[in-house]
Amino acid sequence: MSETQIQSYRDLKVWQQGMDLTEVCYRITRQFPKDELYGMTAQIRRAAVSVPANIAKGHGRNSRGDYAHFLRVAQGSLKELETPLLLAQRIGLTIEKVVEPIVSKCDTLGKMLRALIRALEPARE
Repeated sequence: MSETQIQSYRDLKVWQQGMDLTEVCYRITRQFPKDELYGMTAQIRRAAVSVPANIAKGHGRNSRGDYAHFLRVAQGSLKELETPLLLAQRIGLTIEKVVEPIVSKCDTLGKMLRALIRALEPARE
């Protein structure tokens, strides 16, 4: 899909990838113990949802600067997501085989966000 065909944030590959990442996080946290519902499970889910939510919020703004700001917030949420995922692995709530592909998705999505931010910034002379 070319950029001229983007009618909604839902058309953005970066948002779609963010939604995929969030779905994976919800699926893995279903396997966490119930006593982690308000701890690790909630933290991972909140951080994951924040990524596509901030992409959508930024897309709905009236200026490139505002849009780029919310994309940066989404980047921060990616890092916030990685931390409890890695901790969950360290304390035995999940295993590396589960966490590694998710962290890899975070890296890929972070690169996509950086590219979009660069595209929104004014050209430097």
